[in-house]
Amino acid sequence: MTASLMALDALRDWTEWLTHEKRSSPRTVEAYRHDILLALTFFQQHLGGDVTLTDLRKLSLADLRAWLAHETARSEKPTRRVTSADSRARSRARHVSALRSFFRYLAVRHDLSNPAPSLLATPRTKKRLPRPLGQEAALAAPEGISDDAETSQAALRDRALFTLLYGTGLRIGEALSLDIRDMTNAGQNMLRVVGKGGKERLVPLLPAVIEALENWKAAHPTPAPDAPLFCGVRGGRLNPGVAQRAMRNWRKGEGLPDSATPHALRHSFATHLMEGGADLRTIQELMGHASLSTTQAYTLADEKHLLDVWRKAHPRADGGA
Repeated sequence: MTASLMALDALRDWTEWLTHEKRSSPRTVEAYRHDILLALTFFQQHLGGDVTLTDLRKLSLADLRAWLAHETARSEKPTRRVTSADSRARSRARHVSALRSFFRYLAVRHDLSNPAPSLLATPRTKKRLPRPLGQEAALAAPEGISDDAETSQAALRDRALFTLLYGTGLRIGEALSLDIRDMTNAGQNMLRVVGKGGKERLVPLLPAVIEALENWKAAHPTPAPDAPLFCGVRGGRLNPGVAQRAMRNWRKGEGLPDSATPHALRHSFATHLMEGGADLRTIQELMGHASLSTTQAYTLADEKHLLDVWRKAHPRADGGA
């Protein structure tokens, strides 16, 4: 371990590792980076100087709990927006997860041993059910979003991107990390995807997805094999914020809830497969879930959907005799 190495330098290297080696989603990387930066700022104030790796090695369980208590107190200040108990528990759980991930990285890369993060308790949170779009809205999304594009080229790109998201269940980060070669290397009807943890999987492509992708490839400004499949106006990889903004503008015009995001199309893909009779193992493989328990959330969502349908349709669902 390099004792004099600043913790901020290690934070920068860790976020690079999360992005390029672990291939965590941009949202996760930014959330974790923000959490650890808050922690380092807190410890810097209490130590009276820049935090080194030696300082991190010496942190006790009480020190880490003090930072978590500080963040909880900040979230409850009257000047901050009101948050629910479950929301605060989720924030604390993420803080703990970020600490553990950061210190695991330090242990491997810098031989820094500190058991304190692993001893932190993770608060229980309510299990969130996926919030998919209805089939009609999910099918309409690609064309509706592309109709709002500023140029014909952007329209083809957006139609291809959102058709891909709903037709394959990819995470937005997975879709935007694709290069053109990922289509050709896997074969005409398959797509090679690198998901969380750098795990590769082959995803089958429906005819509608292939057509949308081929139309976009024909208009692609730089169709080299190593070029990003989805690019921005300057040719670089498309920023997730551009896709999120495009869907946000569309959902406002359609009167859809804020939960109608690019990630909701992934939920829609799995939920609609479940409603169509697909088995859990198949959905798990298509979604790239490491654990079947993650996929089982769609079973709960499907049960809730069936119950809602029953309540609306059954003559005795309102409690009548």
